[in-house]
Amino acid sequence: MSGFFSPRTCSGDMRAIDATSGREIASRVAVADTFFSRLKGLLGREELPPGEAMWIRPCRSVHSFGMKFPIDVVFLDRDMRVVAMTKGLRPGRVSAPPVKAYSVLELPVGVLDAAATVIGNRIEIT
Repeated sequence: MSGFFSPRTCSGDMRAIDATSGREIASRVAVADTFFSRLKGLLGREELPPGEAMWIRPCRSVHSFGMKFPIDVVFLDRDMRVVAMTKGLRPGRVSAPPVKAYSVLELPVGVLDAAATVIGNRIEIT
């Protein structure tokens, strides 16, 4: 886990909650909101452990070239509503850019199903 929560991206104490279902979807959220942090994203990591997530903003689409593991991807609008999702985005793929997407939350595979997250739900990151 070393290097995931750098001072440049996040203090590591943010969490993500699906406010609609009431379920926590990540207990540790890193924020990628600079050019270089968005460019790197999850590249170079061996895994995304349970409870961790990366929030990329602004962002309308993601790719998984060079990644070693699949991820669940949530596309959020400016009001933090889910406008699209990709479950199990495998390495070497590109997501389609939803028109209303403003940011992306990358999660371990299976989190969206476990949290009962669906399009229209509101996500809180605090």
